[in-house]
Amino acid sequence: MGKSNVARSAPIAEITLRKYEKPYNMPKRELVKKICLSLGLLQPGDSRDIIVDVLHALLEEGEIAAEEIKAKVVEYRKKSNLNMKGIAESNIRRQLKRLKDLFLVEKNGDAYRISENEKLLHLFEQKIENFYLKGIVDRVKEYFLHLDSFKR
Repeated sequence: MGKSNVARSAPIAEITLRKYEKPYNMPKRELVKKICLSLGLLQPGDSRDIIVDVLHALLEEGEIAAEEIKAKVVEYRKKSNLNMKGIAESNIRRQLKRLKDLFLVEKNGDAYRISENEKLLHLFEQKIENFYLKGIVDRVKEYFLHLDSFKR
């Protein structure tokens, strides 16, 4: 078989943002789920929503070891009568990495916590909106500017 001439570009950064209804009278787990959906950490209709319980555990417990996060996830899922798919420790660590990649969670020794013990809104504004998202938008504008420089 011949080699394909299709150019492959790997993004330096990417983010998915979604807008949902206002958060009126939602239980806490549902609010956490909407945050995960809104930030693209969870896909609409996805039944594998372990990341919701991982973030929920971090919000409830503060600083917590990965093994303890797994126990909390199992506890939350049993309480909510949810399936136990995705509770392997390797998947818990993968979900923690995804939260770290969005600057929401940090590792402190052997434990994880919400970054700098900050409020999530502050982290979103400072780390995602003003830093991560701004960098992506600025780069897209550079492409538009460069494209606009071509004569018609």
